[in-house]
Amino acid sequence: MTNQKTILTIVILLLLAGNVFSGTKYFSLQKEFRQIQTALETQKTNEKVLEFSELFIKEVLKAETEVNFDTRLKLETAVRNLGDEEILNQWQKFVDSKTEVQAQEEVKNLLEILVSKIKVQ
Repeated sequence: MTNQKTILTIVILLLLAGNVFSGTKYFSLQKEFRQIQTALETQKTNEKVLEFSELFIKEVLKAETEVNFDTRLKLETAVRNLGDEEILNQWQKFVDSKTEVQAQEEVKNLLEILVSKIKVQ
């Protein structure tokens, strides 16, 4: 009888240890998963910001002529797809500029915000 109790106690302790190990491993993997998810979101945001920045520089800053409607629509769509309220607000300030001097100032502000949104890990 004592032998059976000892074996049963050992089995229970092994199962308990297994559960503790599995639980610890689960929470460790959960934490790692969240970190990877955050890094992935950051990378996606960086890619979107860089794509928009590249498009903006190519189509607006390097433009030899006035920006046509299709290009403006493409830029507007791209800036909205960023899903960033601060960038969108600054974009609106740029688009709503009344003078060339004001537009230049708003471009500087927009580029500053775009660069600040890129995160290096």
